Amino acid sequence: MTTPTADQALIAPPGLAGVIVADTSIGQVRGREGFFHYRQHDATRLARDAAFEDVWHLMIAGDLPDSGTSTSWRAKIADAAVLDEALRGALIDVLRRTASEDPLVSLRTGISAYGALTGMRPLWDLGAADRTEDAIRVAAVVPWLVTSAYAIRAGREPMTPSSERGVVANYLQLMGVEDPSPAAVQSLSRYLCLTVDHGFNASTFTARVIASTGADLAACVVGAIGSLSGPLHGGAPSRALDALDAIGSADRAYDWAVAQLESGERVMGFGHAVYRGVDPRSELLKATAVQLGGPTVELAVQAEAEVIRALGERKPDRILRANVEYYAGVVMQECGVPREMFTPTFAVSRVIGWTAHILEQCEQRKIIRPDARYVGPPPA
Repeated sequence: MTTPTADQALIAPPGLAGVIVADTSIGQVRGREGFFHYRQHDATRLARDAAFEDVWHLMIAGDLPDSGTSTSWRAKIADAAVLDEALRGALIDVLRRTASEDPLVSLRTGISAYGALTGMRPLWDLGAADRTEDAIRVAAVVPWLVTSAYAIRAGREPMTPSSERGVVANYLQLMGVEDPSPAAVQSLSRYLCLTVDHGFNASTFTARVIASTGADLAACVVGAIGSLSGPLHGGAPSRALDALDAIGSADRAYDWAVAQLESGERVMGFGHAVYRGVDPRSELLKATAVQLGGPTVELAVQAEAEVIRALGERKPDRILRANVEYYAGVVMQECGVPREMFTPTFAVSRVIGWTAHILEQCEQRKIIRPDARYVGPPPA
């Protein structure tokens, strides 16, 4: 088969929608079916029944661990989250310098500094075992960086993770939630498991493009965080909760949605680029939110029905339902995560998917280098 020239190359649709750019064994989103999976496992079922650490092992090692492997794996990621005093102090200084910025700025700057201070080498120069070690180390430090940045912004000293708590309970405690309840830990764990990976989204693809150059693993994750900072990708949970604030009461939800649509504004928290009906992540998070209870949950459930009614009337050619962001903000708020930390919390889980994709991309040893169609004035 001959390779087409630039003039003969296929022209991809805007946003590369529907274009397959790589093979992967990490997971798949089947949007028309309202289903997605991590490797060979139903992702929604995993989020409901499995521990966050075990899902992490599945993504990086390729299988769910047995009890013995799970114990050693938890010890491994707990050790990776512990920093020596010199490194910890240097990173805290970086976080202090960015305390007034968006939390994702602190996170990506902290990851960049972590990579430099620990001497991370280009992935191109590393064997598979060393690449995996870097992947675990970077993902393990993200929860501490996120919570430390928040503590500094709140005028508190960053805390050190406890080796006696799991990742999720540690995260809530480091965020400032004293003695988080089992319900809060389970609910946040479900959210984190649901958002570990989701196909070739913008941040994941960004991470893979950078990995294809052979750059170090921290650089790949920094690029992914930069992509995540865009409001069309990672900013929707807080915006969906802002919408509930604007609605105020369920009897105003329909009129609010109509006004949004008539003004050409997006109804945040509804519709998805892949799912053409029910978002399975939203369904589990809705059930989780109802278990947690509270006024915000009641408003969210009632408002959802009214917003869907307005969308159905104004956009009858499209099936628009609540997406993962709609109930994500509700669940995180009920668990004690501040609104400004919703997207950084998303990064705590998605970094695991990013690192899994980075490791997979390294196996291909080929740079991602597409072409572009020139549409400017002809050269002189």
